[in-house]
Amino acid sequence: MKIKNLIGLFLGIGLFAFGVYHLVIGLYLWAIIKIIIGIGLMSLKFVKNRYGTIIFGHLIVVVGCILITVGILYLPLLFDQIRETGVIKLSYIFGMPLFWGLFATLGGICTIYHGFCQCMRSK
Repeated sequence: MKIKNLIGLFLGIGLFAFGVYHLVIGLYLWAIIKIIIGIGLMSLKFVKNRYGTIIFGHLIVVVGCILITVGILYLPLLFDQIRETGVIKLSYIFGMPLFWGLFATLGGICTIYHGFCQCMRSK
């Protein structure tokens, strides 16, 4: 068994458990995101062909779309912070879900394309 597969499995279990915890305490959006990514990482361990990579890519695209939507809803809060302080900080950008939503969506698309790559088809 490869160590990379074990790390992905443990990360998936951890994210799933953390998502269930967030579900219990009432942070529903972040719970759903963690549960989706956790299930995707665990599926990569049990599905040994390229379809696991393709399914994981689609799950990441869904999470990215959710984060983009939430990030657009948070934009007025970001504008208020900038108006009050007069300073744009990198933490404003990297801490908002809009950035991570774009990052996740593009990463999911890359993962989907990798599922159709020649290196995956030859396995």
